Amino acid sequence: MGLFNQIVQFVLIISILVVLHELGHFIPAKLFKTKVEKFYLFFDVKFSLFKKKIGETVYGVGWLPLGGYVKIAGMIDESMDKEQMKQPPQPWEFRSKPAWQRLIIMVGGVTVNVLLAWFIYSAMLVVNGDTYIPMDNLEHGVMVDERGEKLGFMTGDKVISVDGRKVERFGDLMLDVILGDEVVVERDGKQITVPITDEGLKEVFTGLGNPFFFPRTEAYIGKVNDTMLAHSVGIKEGDKIVAINGEKIALWENFTERVRSTKDETLKFDIERDGKTLSKSIHVKDGSPIGVRMGIAQLEKTDEYSIGASIGEGIKRTYKVLSKQIKQFKVIFKPKTEAYKNVKGPIGIIEQMPTNWNATFFWSFTAMFSVWLAFINILPIPALDGGHVMFLLYEMITGRKPSEKVLETGQIIGFVFLVGLMAVIFGNDIWNIIKRFL
Repeated sequence: MGLFNQIVQFVLIISILVVLHELGHFIPAKLFKTKVEKFYLFFDVKFSLFKKKIGETVYGVGWLPLGGYVKIAGMIDESMDKEQMKQPPQPWEFRSKPAWQRLIIMVGGVTVNVLLAWFIYSAMLVVNGDTYIPMDNLEHGVMVDERGEKLGFMTGDKVISVDGRKVERFGDLMLDVILGDEVVVERDGKQITVPITDEGLKEVFTGLGNPFFFPRTEAYIGKVNDTMLAHSVGIKEGDKIVAINGEKIALWENFTERVRSTKDETLKFDIERDGKTLSKSIHVKDGSPIGVRMGIAQLEKTDEYSIGASIGEGIKRTYKVLSKQIKQFKVIFKPKTEAYKNVKGPIGIIEQMPTNWNATFFWSFTAMFSVWLAFINILPIPALDGGHVMFLLYEMITGRKPSEKVLETGQIIGFVFLVGLMAVIFGNDIWNIIKRFL
């Protein structure tokens, strides 16, 4: 059931993004009286799951869920309809329209992707507010795992800045560090500069998907597993562990270390709850988990947004996501980091979906992925929207149209490149699955 939920969420996200992206091409095409022959969700290689002709356009659903398309008459696209292009241009064809109209049609999809992300981010700010952990609230600094230590950090470090810029939110810290060159931390009362090396990033990317920074806080209890020991003795979310068997517990790491080091012993937990002190006892064998997670609610802050305020903040968030996605290429194209091994295709993305419905994750991921699709589509690669834009800008600047032969050749080269890239990404997804069983 969990995998089914993941697949459904992924297909739903892709469907929303594809339909709206293609509407971004479809609507201006119709406004400029350009004939749209097909409007498809997913690709209909050889056959369609569904199709229906309404007016001059065939609307359908293909079986290959890797995107979608609109087929605009008189345009050299992935359909490579050369027969149509051999006929004299018709006034309702794409090639007969002024360059500025063709440009608007081609950038329409990317524009809708950006506007969608802006709308989602703004709406989520109004509905949910913005909950985050301010870095200033981490008075005990951060915890790091082995990968973080290999990158040069230590538990207790207080991060001051990344590349000279102050990190405001803990949620931004990990990606800022990955994309940065140097980090200034306060350690034992001194400021130390930690260089971010390719070798260190390689260690980080071996377990990417799992954080290497954690909030360092007192031993507050977060989620309690209702099938394990802690729940059975009445430990609740929000409890604060202050002592175990009379030994003071200052931080979460002290709590976990004490439990994990237990061989076969009954542990008496002194707990603070609602201003009162309680005691709960659990018999622990061989450091086995008792079923609790670290609580962070005491560190969090929530900013509320009006509709007006959310509009500006939504724009900022969209730009922030886009800029970080662009910066990621800096890391991906560094062979020593081996970050390219973590580029995920559809299989890898499905694995990132939660096994149960989570509206906040769903819409956050949809907005992020919408920005990503906008960025990828506007790249000047033939067969992508950006490739068509590149040729149109050339035409508008020089006053000369590229020949149909040039456009056809570019389309073929771009298509082959994209197919090859997808094959590599799919192969990487499959190899990552295989490695788990080796």
